[in-house]
Amino acid sequence: MKPLAATETMLQLAQLMENAGNLIAVYDPEDRLRFANGAFRAAWFIGGDEEPLWSDLMRRNYHARRGTVIETADFETWLRSTQARRGKTGFRAFETDLHDGRWLWMTETMQADGWMLCVASDISSIRTDERALRQDRDLAIKASQTDELTGLPSRRYVMGKLAELVCGAGATDQHAGCLAVLDIDNFKYINDRFGHGVGDAILKDFAITLQRHVRKTDIFGRVGGEEFLLILPNTPMEGAESIVQRMLLAVRQSSPLPDQTGFHYTFSAGLARAARGDDPADVYRRADLALYAAKMQGRDRISIESQTQRTANP
Repeated sequence: MKPLAATETMLQLAQLMENAGNLIAVYDPEDRLRFANGAFRAAWFIGGDEEPLWSDLMRRNYHARRGTVIETADFETWLRSTQARRGKTGFRAFETDLHDGRWLWMTETMQADGWMLCVASDISSIRTDERALRQDRDLAIKASQTDELTGLPSRRYVMGKLAELVCGAGATDQHAGCLAVLDIDNFKYINDRFGHGVGDAILKDFAITLQRHVRKTDIFGRVGGEEFLLILPNTPMEGAESIVQRMLLAVRQSSPLPDQTGFHYTFSAGLARAARGDDPADVYRRADLALYAAKMQGRDRISIESQTQRTANP
């Protein structure tokens, strides 16, 4: 039997996905829609030639009260919290409601390079009492893994992801990525001088500002006080340093207090390499030591772990 030509194969594949009965879409590493079948486009009100960012699609449908049912009074906080989890695991499955009354079972399959396949099936006929139990369970899990003030993942969630990064199979010298420990400079002074309300505003602004520079495959969360962690899987040190440098610049240019236009703040960062087989606590220790060096060098900068730190015992 003669094999199909590449073009014909692609046409057959597109036709299969169009007639599959499921809602199918593909997002690129920037979270921009690159393919969607007709059922997916109809459910989320996407034009035939449109390729919107996922965040823009969610935002416009939320305000138009269509597509996904999003029960929140603060959409941007919901979006930040959801983006912090979207694409952070190889496979994820969850339930979602549509304004048209349908109830969908959605799966997200991630490639290491950031491309994502989304497939949704209509499960509206499943018993509503079973559905309510699952929704309550999922909400409780999400609450336990979310920092209430910023909407970012909590220490528990981020440290779990760090363990997943370094505890995977492979040789101990296999590069897994980088970890950055980020700490807002002079935060105690800000709290003491301006009050905790301003301190909370700074923490929220920091989360919002940095989230704009976090890639879909990265994990960014608050681990306590003014300290945050940024996990950068499959990223060399040069790439990690470049990303954090952009974050430093963005924070310097931020104006978190509208009534005080001259107020600005900064942060410092420590970077450490992570390899397969590393102890997560040791990777954290090395990044934290690098952060301390950045503080001692004058703050508002990045410090990278030294070879001595990397080989020293915890």
